[in-house]
Amino acid sequence: MKKFVSLALGLTLASLAQLAVAAQPLLSPQELQARLSDPNVRVIDIREPQLYAAGHIPGSVSAHYGQWRGPSTNPGELPHLPKLTALVQSLGLTPSTHAVVVSTGADTTDFGASARVYWTLKILGLKELSVLNGGVKAWTDAKLPVNDRVPTIAASTFQPKLDTSQIVTTEEVAKRIKSGDSTLIDARPSAFFQGETKAPAAKAAGTLPGAVNVTFDKWFAPGTSVFVSADQAKQIAATNKIDPAKETISFCNTGHWAATNWFAMSEVVGHKNVKLYAASMVEWSQDNNLPMANAPSRGQQLLQDAKGWVNKVLN
Repeated sequence: MKKFVSLALGLTLASLAQLAVAAQPLLSPQELQARLSDPNVRVIDIREPQLYAAGHIPGSVSAHYGQWRGPSTNPGELPHLPKLTALVQSLGLTPSTHAVVVSTGADTTDFGASARVYWTLKILGLKELSVLNGGVKAWTDAKLPVNDRVPTIAASTFQPKLDTSQIVTTEEVAKRIKSGDSTLIDARPSAFFQGETKAPAAKAAGTLPGAVNVTFDKWFAPGTSVFVSADQAKQIAATNKIDPAKETISFCNTGHWAATNWFAMSEVVGHKNVKLYAASMVEWSQDNNLPMANAPSRGQQLLQDAKGWVNKVLN
């Protein structure tokens, strides 16, 4: 009996120790600096290559955001698995790697890039994941060092398999709309949700039927690109009536702003059934047979198209 109790206690302590070292979804600059000497930590800088070349967090590797996205016609589309496999292997990533995603930290929209890459790594099978809260801006504001040295990274042989539990396709979203058993969260600013404007690659303005508008910028300290604490995030989720008991589907135009809402609800707040509709409204709007809410009239749509054409010509 004593031996059994000792074994049980040992397993419990081991489990607690494992939980204690589990990666936090958000790291402060100081917390990241303390981990840089750990060989299992890989800092992934997703800024443009020229920004990385000008100075980056010591030891970080460059994998700019565009490498994690789809084509210009459908940027929210998840790249094919062979392409993603080659990318993560080139970064030396394995399931035991603690990957820390770093973006510019320029504004709240920029955070969506980190969240989208974090989500991609998670569905590829990585478990230890973090985002540098505030990005490179927060790092440099803290007077922490940068350099221009490019580390030599040995490629891995990791063969990821997609975890579809946090992915939802257009066909699946259509089924959820008919059944009404999921909460659809539109992360876009109100003008998109109300059908007053649309993304350039979208065919029509509007939102998904039954969706509620929870704008992506709610999760940040006012006037900053720093994500709020977990307690504050839980208060925001409760205020916006996000039901943890129901499946939640986060979407936007191209799965960028939506990634921030997914990250907030799934990783920070801790809801268990949150999915990202990666292709979002750009893909949804291509099919005229799919229903839309808040769709503008034909005249309003023509006016929007004309404004879009003028802006494109002038810019």
